[in-house]
Amino acid sequence: MDITATLNLKRLLALRSIAIGLELLALTLAVRLLQLDLPVMPMLLVIGLHAVINTVFWIRFNNAQHVSAAEMALQLALDTIVLALLLFFSGGYTNPFVSLFLLPLVITASLLPQVYTWMLAALTIACYSVLILYYMPLPQSEGHTLPSGSELGQHALGMWFSFLLSAGLIVFFVVRMANSLRDRDRALAQVRERALHDQHLVALGTLATGAAHELGTPLATMAVLANELRYDHADDPEVIEKAEIFRSQLDRCKAILSNISASTGQARGEGGGRVTVDNYLREVVNQWQVIRPEAQATLEIQGTSPAPCILTDKTLTQAIINILNNAADASIEHVNIQAQWDMEQLVVDVCDQGAGLNEAMLDAAGTPFFTTKPDGHGLGLYLARAVMERYNGSLELINRPDGGVRVRLRLPLAALEI
Repeated sequence: MDITATLNLKRLLALRSIAIGLELLALTLAVRLLQLDLPVMPMLLVIGLHAVINTVFWIRFNNAQHVSAAEMALQLALDTIVLALLLFFSGGYTNPFVSLFLLPLVITASLLPQVYTWMLAALTIACYSVLILYYMPLPQSEGHTLPSGSELGQHALGMWFSFLLSAGLIVFFVVRMANSLRDRDRALAQVRERALHDQHLVALGTLATGAAHELGTPLATMAVLANELRYDHADDPEVIEKAEIFRSQLDRCKAILSNISASTGQARGEGGGRVTVDNYLREVVNQWQVIRPEAQATLEIQGTSPAPCILTDKTLTQAIINILNNAADASIEHVNIQAQWDMEQLVVDVCDQGAGLNEAMLDAAGTPFFTTKPDGHGLGLYLARAVMERYNGSLELINRPDGGVRVRLRLPLAALEI
């Protein structure tokens, strides 16, 4: 049973509890205030039966946590029969509360499949039709006058109260149920968006795996040739030096392919050991500076001492490097990295001094293939956000008052310590 159905069932049980209380109140007012000569004992037995039915379904729900559509339809049918019995003892179709027959029908039409609605409609029509032919007449009040000189008749007063009660119950249940349906629609929309998001990640992962496989063979061939050059020209220092450079660049290409595969969101399989947060951030910045030596960066870190330990992960490292690369592309002369943590979360701010982003760009940033760079692919920020979400974190872009963009990463330490 989904969350929406569970909430609606709880509201139905609560609504029936309120109805039982109102039945007792109406019977008391009719006998005491209006001085009507009603068959009190039979009506009390019917109300008692209604209370027993409600109690049974409360126990059933608490034990099973699952109620089928047929069982909910049965509950509403029993409510209709109980109401018909009460009306039989109190005027039948002439009772002003006969309009309450519509309430179970409205709830059924809103909650259950069409077949149950037609079945309850047939039951309601049958009960109403029987009450036209067979009922105990509603006696007139004896010596009772309405207060404050009101000219409302007894029937008109009952109709007014019936309308008031019906309107209140509809607001209580149907409106709340509609809100639950809207919440469910929003949740379904989020699930669909997440599914589309995951499809992009799977496609990128497949692309990265294919690229790594295709490029692995030529890179291995070039590595063999580089070793042969070193062997064949062992007496030529200049050739050996160039072969060493060639081999180091090949190793860098292999590392880049590995990082691309990791950044597509694969599970941490090549992560390192446990390291403190401050040392991890320094290692990430140092690794990035090797890739972008021309970028001028400052790192400011502060937090509780001793710093908590986390399990390093290539996907997280690559996500932070992607953010640093974007900042360096915006203002290579200065990138400021500010990190702070407490016992619950790590917050990393990467600030550049570029031109900033307009509102439309801020809304589109982080979506697949959106980029502001002429030669960009629009994947770095998207993959970084995907990694943050995988750790129940967040990525936020904020325009700085003095120019540039602040990218704020929030990560719960509990997810990083697993």
